[in-house]
Amino acid sequence: MRIKYKMYSQWKATIITVYFVVGFIIVSNACLVVPAFAKKDETRLVPLNFSRLSEIASPAVVNIRTVKITKGGGPVFRHFQRSPWGKDHPFNEFFERFFGEDYQREFRQRSLGSGFIIDKDGFIVTNNHVIEDADEIKVKLKNGKEFEAKVVGRDSNTDIALIKLKSDEDLPFVKPGDSDAIKVGEWVMAIGNPFGLEHTVTAGIVSAKGRVIGSGPYDDFIQTDASINPGNSGGPLLNLKGEVIGINTAIVAAGQGIGFAIPMNLAKGIIEQLKDQGEVTRGWLGVAIQDLNEELAEYYGVKGEKGVLVTEVFPGDPADTAGIKPKDIVIEVNGEKVTTSRELSRTIADIGVGEKAKILVLRDGKKKIFNVEIAKREDSKLISRRSPRDEGDELGIRVTNLTSEIARRFNIPETEGVIVVGVESGSKGSEAGIRSGDVIKEINHREIKTVDDYLTVLDQIEIGETIHFFLQRLNAGFLVVKLTK
Repeated sequence: MRIKYKMYSQWKATIITVYFVVGFIIVSNACLVVPAFAKKDETRLVPLNFSRLSEIASPAVVNIRTVKITKGGGPVFRHFQRSPWGKDHPFNEFFERFFGEDYQREFRQRSLGSGFIIDKDGFIVTNNHVIEDADEIKVKLKNGKEFEAKVVGRDSNTDIALIKLKSDEDLPFVKPGDSDAIKVGEWVMAIGNPFGLEHTVTAGIVSAKGRVIGSGPYDDFIQTDASINPGNSGGPLLNLKGEVIGINTAIVAAGQGIGFAIPMNLAKGIIEQLKDQGEVTRGWLGVAIQDLNEELAEYYGVKGEKGVLVTEVFPGDPADTAGIKPKDIVIEVNGEKVTTSRELSRTIADIGVGEKAKILVLRDGKKKIFNVEIAKREDSKLISRRSPRDEGDELGIRVTNLTSEIARRFNIPETEGVIVVGVESGSKGSEAGIRSGDVIKEINHREIKTVDDYLTVLDQIEIGETIHFFLQRLNAGFLVVKLTK
């Protein structure tokens, strides 16, 4: 009996041990369970900490202080310098005597910003608006050392600047990352000097990509909710590898947690050009363009096609020489599709001056290829885009022939055509959105040059039929408006 009892006890102990091991495995696995959508290489929901990342990157982030010297008394004396009572009034002499030398002395306007070192030689990337027109630029490292810096080059179109300090020692630097690879929702860290508070670290996620905020022709910002404030401008936006994926540049004044950074992939080529040449050279096609919206696509009979509408071709420029015309729709450049005007602008800008570009356009529903030799872009050639729109008298619209006098009144560069001079409130034209100053270019694909053309075409359209107005409006571009007669 004792032997049986002993065997039973051993068997019982073994069973308990097995149950304990199985239970431990189940509990352990339960603790390691991850969501079905998670992958091995995905970032943790919350990083363990940002301390190590801050330790690695912060030494390469600098505090930039600039001084701009102004003459003439600064804001205190600005009112008196305007001399509201006239240039030769005796009061002018009185104020000059009263304020003495202060009336015309120099004043130093100071500002703060951030930047980051990109190599051991001391090249620093920042925003153009941080150092623009600065007479003095001083850079302070995290270790407290200060240096004077000089401007290597700057690009106002993208708000990027490159400056350089001279040091006998190798400097800490951060490496550029792939901003295209960053995904919405990924963690990022910003380092900078908001409100002069040096080396402030903030963290958040990528809120959106490809944001257009109206700051320039190459807007393509990364939006983040990592806290960015005045003084952060020019500082780095880092991924969790410590690579720079953006240059902190702008904020929404009325919104908290909304900041914008220039993508590093956009900045890389600009930084290289600034380092090598001191300026940025961009390709120039010589056209004014606008996006092809749904109404324009339908009007041109290119439903389903995406592209960019050419609204104007500048005489003597590359597009004009190659044979491209207004109303052509650009759909490809060198075999790559383009769907927006900004995309086309960036694509052309990246083509070297003197290189040939194969431009595929739609003209009257047919595809045509033009080989265009790209020229150098000069900002002086850029003009405001204008847009068209249509209306007719019986639709509540008053029109007249466009004369030089009327063109001056409405600030219109053209002197031929038909212009809307009034729209009756509550009329079909008004409800469709036609405005005074709209220039009517076409109605139902028929060219309109005079009021007689306008009335003749409208008379031929039956009641209940659709009228397509092809219009041009100052600072808006070409528009298509649909009405039912």
